Amino acid sequence: MMLQKKSDPRPMSRRSIQRPVIGYTLGDQAGIGPEVMQAALHALSSEEADYVPMGPAINATPGRSTRDTAQAALDQLETAAAALREGRIDAVVTAPVCKEGLHAVGFHFPGQTEFFADRLGVQNYAMCLTGQRLTVALGTIHTALADVPRLLTTEELVRIGILLADFVRRSGRQNPRLAVAGLNPHNGENGAFGDEEQRIITPAVKALRTALPWAQIEGPCVPDCVYRDAALGLFDAVLAPYHDQALIPLKLLDFDNAVNVTLGLPRYRTSPDHGTAFSIAGKGIANPASTIRAFKLAISCACSN
Repeated sequence: MMLQKKSDPRPMSRRSIQRPVIGYTLGDQAGIGPEVMQAALHALSSEEADYVPMGPAINATPGRSTRDTAQAALDQLETAAAALREGRIDAVVTAPVCKEGLHAVGFHFPGQTEFFADRLGVQNYAMCLTGQRLTVALGTIHTALADVPRLLTTEELVRIGILLADFVRRSGRQNPRLAVAGLNPHNGENGAFGDEEQRIITPAVKALRTALPWAQIEGPCVPDCVYRDAALGLFDAVLAPYHDQALIPLKLLDFDNAVNVTLGLPRYRTSPDHGTAFSIAGKGIANPASTIRAFKLAISCACSN
């Protein structure tokens, strides 16, 4: 299957930041990646950017991931990382991959976030997900829940909070309002069942207020209320201590339009916030809304970089 591009890429030496070059991968091509990419490219304006594939479409049976589809996905990720590193593209949109398949062909990372950070030589990075109603960043990413209290540190929350505030500011909010969520139910009830709020999160909030005088930082915010407050517009983004605390409300409210963006890279990488969906691949029912938003965010980030 050949994907149609909205426009032919111009020679890289002639591109400008006003009209960025956006690369894209197809992910595991046994999944819905190729079809949502095709639908997104048809929906996007060719006046906003040039769209460049990071590898060819291959013959794949919908719903049947193989070593070949995994290898093709990895090859495209490597091509995309090299293109970002060398400045041949201004941002990249990546389609969903099958981590089990990737691991079988030598991919030794928890996810694409960590892969791109490694390939671009970046240590100061974070995972952020943004939808129409919620924007969240993660204090810890792909790790066992039992390890979160050990891995959560004041320094990490400050580091990620600064990246998140910068992203919100680049998105058009000059004075971002950030909430830092607590870890324990009811913020631990003053240490009755957990003291991470007192030992780790409160010092992080104080440090963020010092580091970001142009932002409004609140916290520790009670985790069972803060996402509702953010969805109602009281905060521009929430910094969460662990993966599922943030992604459950995000996917409840913004499942069809949420975008994953890797903060801290010299050039942005975005992706739709859903998986390969092998069970519906090839049926023509996959929703491209998240992929369309991933492209639009990539264009916006590239132009503001």
